[in-house]
Amino acid sequence: MDMFGKIELKAPRPVVWGALNDPAVLKACIPGCEELERTEDDGFAAVAVIKVGPIKAKFKGKVMLSDIVAPETYTISGEGQGGIAGFAAGNAKVRLEEVGPELTELSYHTEAKVGGKLAQLGARLIDSTAKKLAAQFFETFRLEVERAGADQWRSG
Repeated sequence: MDMFGKIELKAPRPVVWGALNDPAVLKACIPGCEELERTEDDGFAAVAVIKVGPIKAKFKGKVMLSDIVAPETYTISGEGQGGIAGFAAGNAKVRLEEVGPELTELSYHTEAKVGGKLAQLGARLIDSTAKKLAAQFFETFRLEVERAGADQWRSG
């Protein structure tokens, strides 16, 4: 399953980049995220509870950052095990482009796959759930970044 998208953020690119690398911001934005801690290898250990159709599972896994070109782009990859529910894995290529001094466009391309009981639910349900979770993440991320940017401008 692949998804593409763009979102405009009312914040300068360095603020957006900082948020993309801040475990507290990411934890607040990832739907169902219970734990997100930075590891020593440009990544994070994560725990999230996700509901897909009738299946609700706690996924434990890791998230890695690679292909980092600060403050422009990186790839974020993750994999998690959800016990009997199965597994989920995926990556997102994220790019930031300055549209103006206080406006940044974030574009992304994600690829994901699931296995186990989750895979038996059908592509349509999995795709719609993935799109819903992505929309929740990016809307919450936009609010967090724009709040942080506004705070920075007031204090700067």
